[in-house]
Amino acid sequence: MDEKTTVSTLKGEVSRFRDDRDWLGFHNPKDLSIALSIESSELEELFLWKDAEHVKKMPKDKEQLQRIKEEMADIGIYLLSLANVLGVDLSDAVAEKLAKNSKKYPIDKSKGSNKKYDEL
Repeated sequence: MDEKTTVSTLKGEVSRFRDDRDWLGFHNPKDLSIALSIESSELEELFLWKDAEHVKKMPKDKEQLQRIKEEMADIGIYLLSLANVLGVDLSDAVAEKLAKNSKKYPIDKSKGSNKKYDEL
């Protein structure tokens, strides 16, 4: 479905869901960014205290994968909601950030390295 669904379509679906429930008054940048952070923490919690071997097996466990997918979806919904409220074109934002990161992390210096750009 990723190949067929545009970011614009998802943003519209998220807006319709919000509007059908009359939640626009609650969807301000501060609260949406806090909600995004909370959902990110809930995703992190699923991996907390798991060793690398356990984490490798998690996608094969249908129940665990479902919980991961749900937290990822919550993160996506809040990110799309924040983009809607702020009028941000996520596709442009991602493209701009990748261009900026490509300068900070040139292939010849960063390939195969996990160092931060100021350590390369």
